[in-house]
Amino acid sequence: MPANNKVRGKEGRNHDRKRTGKTGTPAQISEKESGVYRCLRSLPVGKTFLIDKTFAGKITFRHTGISPVPDAKTGEMSRQLKQFHFSMQRYGIKTEHCPASWMEAFFMLETWLEKIDDGSRQVVFLDELPWLDTPRSHFVSALESFWNNWGCHRDNLMLIVCGSSCSWMADQLINNHGGLYNRLTCQIRLAPFNLKECELFFAENQVRLSRYDIAQGYMILGGIPYYLDCFEPGLSLAENIDRILFSRKAMLKDEYESLFPAMFNNPAVIKAMVRLLAASRSGYTRNEIAGKLGFSSGGTLSQSLKSLVESDLAVRYVPFGKKKSEARYKLTDPFCLFWIHFMEEPHKPDEHYWTNNRNAPRIVSWRGLAFENVCFQHIDQIKKALDIYGVQTSQSAWIGSDDELGGTQIDLLLDRADRVVNMCEIKYHGGLFSVDKGYYQVLSNRQMILAAKISPRKVIRHTLITTYGLARNEYSGVFSDVITLDDWFTC
Repeated sequence: MPANNKVRGKEGRNHDRKRTGKTGTPAQISEKESGVYRCLRSLPVGKTFLIDKTFAGKITFRHTGISPVPDAKTGEMSRQLKQFHFSMQRYGIKTEHCPASWMEAFFMLETWLEKIDDGSRQVVFLDELPWLDTPRSHFVSALESFWNNWGCHRDNLMLIVCGSSCSWMADQLINNHGGLYNRLTCQIRLAPFNLKECELFFAENQVRLSRYDIAQGYMILGGIPYYLDCFEPGLSLAENIDRILFSRKAMLKDEYESLFPAMFNNPAVIKAMVRLLAASRSGYTRNEIAGKLGFSSGGTLSQSLKSLVESDLAVRYVPFGKKKSEARYKLTDPFCLFWIHFMEEPHKPDEHYWTNNRNAPRIVSWRGLAFENVCFQHIDQIKKALDIYGVQTSQSAWIGSDDELGGTQIDLLLDRADRVVNMCEIKYHGGLFSVDKGYYQVLSNRQMILAAKISPRKVIRHTLITTYGLARNEYSGVFSDVITLDDWFTC
């Protein structure tokens, strides 16, 4: 059964170049010919397309759950069962009536699969599984019965399931402690493209952009293939952003509002959290989130925060020098951050908003924060550029108090097992970055404060992460390492 993977936007687009987590790869899906229960999970990045391409012409039965009706009080289970009945009819499964329960629905499927069994492999693909698990439907129990009592005994059966809700897939399948415990033979967590993969994707689609512009596009839309597929060859980055987001017929004009109901069972709560986290560069602690939103600090809050992290919309990190109980949640999804900063605030209708304002102070300031966010999504590339990819490393930020660092923060700290701490400064710049005397003194002061808080056996290395590089002058030697955009495009 494939792990849970969510793909933002429409399926069935050109999304075959998908990245996967270390838990599995597309090639592994077809390694075994029998007795397989697999699970796909992730944000909207192409799970259905991956399965369609891998098993083209080989799927025996497939069904996709239908998205829940907002605020529906009753009838959700019957809607899902009716749609399942339509899928059975489409495959020629003759039944006298629509199943009244999921137990009956799976029994009808079992009977048909046995009837057509000729010894060849049978692939059953259930997509958007979390949508099938409506309140009081007992869907998980029925799936458990289907697999444990029947499916696992079929030598030629492969069951593949996918889901947009990462938290549901993790809780109900991957970490299931009941009848589905340890039933998965493979799980694949699809992730958005990194910058290198975005570059390859654009090249494939004949979209010609500089790496500087690709990075800016990533700061706006992230690495979601569906969003990237909206780019029109021959247009500049600004023209494409206007076309995709600001024109009267903008392709993604409804995407933000439809994203949360598709991904979460409690979209209003998650949406409120996202809006809150967007207001803070360093994020908030669990208690701060509960207090600011008026939530009780209980299981519902824990589940919602877990869902945020599982869905790759946010990260949970422990600031340097803090306890685990002081962990913070930071919004990292570029699309959500951009939408809240530029699409929710009223402004004059302007179909060329980005083209006309791309050098406005507000947008220039936003670029600095967005660039920092992209850094956190490319830690592996940063480590490779520093030639420490194989060194055990923890990454965090340092949020200084009023009497430390002037109340500011260190953007990124890489605390390495080889007794080195990279104190990273993240600077988005249109050219070579230059260090003046004042900034040199700020860096020296930060190093002194940090050195007093870490083991004397550790060495601090100033590291600059910027777009084009460092201008050489009398103060530039403060940086031991310089990482540029090109380093992010290496892997």
